[in-house]
Amino acid sequence: MAGERRWKIPESVLVVIHTPALEVLLLERADHPGYWQSVTGSIADASEPLEQTCRREVAEETGIDIDAVGARLADWHLSNLYEIYPIWRQRYAPGVTHNTEHVYGLTLPARVPVVLSAREHLAHQWLPWLEAAERCFSPSNAEAILQLPRFAPISGSEDSP
Repeated sequence: MAGERRWKIPESVLVVIHTPALEVLLLERADHPGYWQSVTGSIADASEPLEQTCRREVAEETGIDIDAVGARLADWHLSNLYEIYPIWRQRYAPGVTHNTEHVYGLTLPARVPVVLSAREHLAHQWLPWLEAAERCFSPSNAEAILQLPRFAPISGSEDSP
């Protein structure tokens, strides 16, 4: 219906974008300068597959077309249940306090140009994985980045997880 409020669905993806050298792309939030993070976003509707959410959010937030750059998206089969920060709770239906976040990795062949969504992000930077984890404001995002060596494809191997 016209004018009906559309609440965010409390199920989202976190996409750790990185190079084979374990350089991680971080984005600075426009609504909270100084808050650095990986690509994140809620599913559009209950029927949207998580992989499609990843592809949509990566394109919207960074301008990266996963297929065009020869990147590899991998489900890390990790999820986090966390309390939604109070400053963002008004985006969800009344009474919703927790979100389930599914973690994915996106391996790029090398750094690629990034075109930010000005509505969402102010700046971007590529950092070595340990520095990127330290820079994240979100504990679940930092923990995902710390898992990168475990999940990153071994250079030259197409069969790694």
